[in-house]
Amino acid sequence: MLTHAEYAWTGGDAGLARLVEDHPWVTMASATSAGLVVSHLPVLVEAAGPGVTVLGHLPVTDAERHELGTAETVLIVQGPHGYISASWYAGGPYVSTWNFVVAHLHGRPVRLGPDDTFEVLRRTQDHFESARPEPYLLERVPAYARRLAPHVVGFRLVPDRVEAKVKLSQDKPAVDVDGVLRGLEDPADVHADPALAAAMRLVRENR
Repeated sequence: MLTHAEYAWTGGDAGLARLVEDHPWVTMASATSAGLVVSHLPVLVEAAGPGVTVLGHLPVTDAERHELGTAETVLIVQGPHGYISASWYAGGPYVSTWNFVVAHLHGRPVRLGPDDTFEVLRRTQDHFESARPEPYLLERVPAYARRLAPHVVGFRLVPDRVEAKVKLSQDKPAVDVDGVLRGLEDPADVHADPALAAAMRLVRENR
């Protein structure tokens, strides 16, 4: 897992991959024949191939509701975000606002078969367990995992359109950005957010 200091918001596919890798709990919204359907789920970045390909899985009932494989879908990836108090600015007059990083991955997911779905399940658990001192890998309970797998549907999404937005005070004078950074990095401030401050610093370094 990458730290916030390792983000590269302007890094194209690499920056987008880092955003998904460090914020893997996403929102899925699908425009189905019955209307809009929304779910929340963990995803992985598939390393193979150019661009950013996302792997994920849903319970069978949710996959059917999303018309997975047929309906147009967007995955919403929410990066660091937080409240920005107008009191932190040196200039003005200003009002308070919200800084954030977000990406919308549009496309039609490819519904996976049983074997590929099981591989997504294995990779998902193994990925999140990998940072633990003693990872609890799926291979420890293969028979149990195989019994659960038919109740899950995996998917692969290769986005045909990506909409990303970074609002990190980059439009403000340097003196105001410095004030926001001091506020976000002040442990005594109720709205302190070191991770958001780190994202702001990285954006400023890449301008």
